[in-house]
Amino acid sequence: MNAKSLRHLMIVMLALMLAFVATGCGSKKNSGTQGIIEEMVVDYASYGDEASSHMQDLLKDLTDADADLGSRWEKIIDLWRSVNADIKLNYDILPDGLPDTNELCIVVLGFQLAPDGTMKDELINRLKVVLASAKKYPNAYIVCTGGGTAAENESATEAGEMGKWLIANGVDENRVIVENKSITTAQNAMFTYDILTEKYPMVKQIAIVSSDYHIATGVLLFSAEFILRADAPDTEQLKVVSNAAWKAPSGTLSTMFQAGALIELSGDTETAFDIYYENYDIHDLPPLK
Repeated sequence: MNAKSLRHLMIVMLALMLAFVATGCGSKKNSGTQGIIEEMVVDYASYGDEASSHMQDLLKDLTDADADLGSRWEKIIDLWRSVNADIKLNYDILPDGLPDTNELCIVVLGFQLAPDGTMKDELINRLKVVLASAKKYPNAYIVCTGGGTAAENESATEAGEMGKWLIANGVDENRVIVENKSITTAQNAMFTYDILTEKYPMVKQIAIVSSDYHIATGVLLFSAEFILRADAPDTEQLKVVSNAAWKAPSGTLSTMFQAGALIELSGDTETAFDIYYENYDIHDLPPLK
């Protein structure tokens, strides 16, 4: 564990202890289960499998406090353990064997726009993967995700620019769904879930498209959101079943960044952004609203 990770652990744990003291008369969710969840994910991000014993104790505490929530987070932690180590990346195009129906939805994750609102090369390269995959699965819907991240053009959004590019390159506009409010990958997952379950109930399977270094995080967060929002822990309405990646020349996302995103999904945006700002350069993005 390096000094930076140790500092993060100390900051987050101090924040959790202060929150617990400050809300001792508050709700159980805020002062009890939420604190357990955050300690658990920061522990894993900091120590990995060395924290397994402590995490099992925390999972037991969470389950004792809320059996349903404990079951959901046990699935998420198991997924987190496997996705970074075992995920198979499909480069340039989705693999064979996915449903050639509107049960499938291709979700492309956004990337910060240039100051004038134009797309950077990395985002265009992701779209080329989407286009090839859309031609292979012509009945699949496509969700473009990402809000306004152009410093000098408030009207431009990542999703809006992606949608226009896909339509200009021959994709039927009726297939293109624009999610243009999010500024984090966690929000991509939350807002996409809302759109699909409310307006596209025929969609059951999700394929994530992004740069290769971003796929594991995307799969983790979308799957975690689907688990958290399901009627019951084992009855997810949506499932992530595949991916397609653009091979980026560089780029990484740390396990601690993933922890921050999971904390955002759990409802604590303030702690999540504290972690983001320390682990990933999002300082040019607008503040979360």
